[in-house]
Amino acid sequence: MKFLVVGCGSIGKRHIRNLRNLSVDDIIANDIRRDRLEEVKKAYGLRTYIDFEEALKQEPDAVLITTPTSLHLQQALTASRRGYHLFIEKPLSHTLDGVNEFIEIVTQKKLVVLVGCNMRFHSSILLMKELLDKKSIGNVICARLQSGFYLPDWHPYEDYRKSYSANKHLGGGVVLDGIHEIDYIRWFLGEIEQVFCFAGKLSDLEIDTEDIAEILLKFETGAIAEIHLDYIQRFRGRSCHLIGDRGTIIWDQKERAVRLYSAGNNHWQVYPESFDNDLNEMYIKEMQHFIRCVEGKEQSVKNEKEAKRVLEIALAVKKSAQTHQIIKV
Repeated sequence: MKFLVVGCGSIGKRHIRNLRNLSVDDIIANDIRRDRLEEVKKAYGLRTYIDFEEALKQEPDAVLITTPTSLHLQQALTASRRGYHLFIEKPLSHTLDGVNEFIEIVTQKKLVVLVGCNMRFHSSILLMKELLDKKSIGNVICARLQSGFYLPDWHPYEDYRKSYSANKHLGGGVVLDGIHEIDYIRWFLGEIEQVFCFAGKLSDLEIDTEDIAEILLKFETGAIAEIHLDYIQRFRGRSCHLIGDRGTIIWDQKERAVRLYSAGNNHWQVYPESFDNDLNEMYIKEMQHFIRCVEGKEQSVKNEKEAKRVLEIALAVKKSAQTHQIIKV
C-alpha cells in the first residue's frame, strides 16, 4: 500500500516512523514547509511534495492528515472526493462547518475514516474499559479525569507561540487539544447529554487560546464526570478516577498502573502497565488498526460519525465557557 502523510511536524514524523516499523515502504510526504520536507526526505528517503494537489496525483491508497486542526476538514474533503481512505489526527475539525458534507462523501464512496484516538490503544485505558465492561465496580456514579502539561515544554525545539495549540485561528486551545479525555470517557460511560465549563486564559503564556478548562459532563445514565485540562502544569500529569457503587478504579500516568478496589473483598488489585515505558506503542497499535481497516479486516473504532459527535461535545464545552450556561448536546 501507498501512504501519503500530509503535514510533517512531530506527529507526522511519528506516523512515518511507525509506518516504516510496520513494513510500509511506499510513503510520500506533503508539507508547505520546505525545511520539514527536506528533513523527512533525508531521514527516511521519502518522495516529497510541497503542493497538496500534486501529492494527491500520486494516487495513494490512504492519506494521513497531520496538519493544524483548522486545515483538517478542508484537506479531508479534497482527499475524500478523490476516493482516498483517511486517517485524520484529532480533532476532526475546529468547527462543524462542512462535516456533514464530508460524512456524505465518505459514506457514498465507502471510504475508511479513522480520526486520531491513540488513547483508546493505551494499555491502561484498554484495561479500564475491560474492567468497566465486566462491571468490576458496578454502576459508575462519577468520574474525575485530568490532563495537563506546560505548553512551552511540549515541543521545546519549537517556539510554542507559533504552534497550533497557541493560536485560535489554527484551531488551538486546551479543550480541542484535550479532546482525548472527552472521547475516552464517553467510550467508557456512554452518551453525554449536558455539559458545563469554566475556561479561559489565566497564565502569562503568550497565546490567544484558553489554557485551562474545568468541564462537567452529565451522561444519559445519570453519571457525572469532571475533566480538568491545562497548558500550565510544569510536570506533565494524566489520570482517571472512576467511582462505582461496588468499587473504584484509579489510573495515574506517573504510577504506570491501574488500581482496582473491590468492595466485595475490601482489596486493592494492581495492574502494572504492559508496555516498557514506551508510549509509542499505542500509536503503533493505532496505525496497525488503521491498516487493517483499509485492508477490510476491521471496522474503524472512531469513524467520521463518532468523531463528529465528540467534536459536537467539545464545541458545546467551549460554548458553555463563553455563555456560562449548561448546554444540552
